[in-house]
Amino acid sequence: MSQPNIIVFSARFCGYCVAAERLLQSKGLDYELIKIDEDPAQRDRMLEMTGGAQTVPQIFIGDTHVGGFDDLSALNHSGGLDELLASC
Repeated sequence: MSQPNIIVFSARFCGYCVAAERLLQSKGLDYELIKIDEDPAQRDRMLEMTGGAQTVPQIFIGDTHVGGFDDLSALNHSGGLDELLASC
């Protein structure tokens, strides 16, 4: 089974971004890391994809906008992250 595409919009010096990356790494998942502070066009892309969310990280798994680190962590603790990964 292949894993879904995972995108993490991030920025330098963001502790929550690092925490999100570590959680994904602990599950053995690959992800695309996009640093919006290094590429303004990617920031615009993030705003469009999230409907205007301006904080980082913003995490997408497949077509699902998970949200930020707190959302990812809660999803993981509830077992929902594994379900989402399996359903994509």
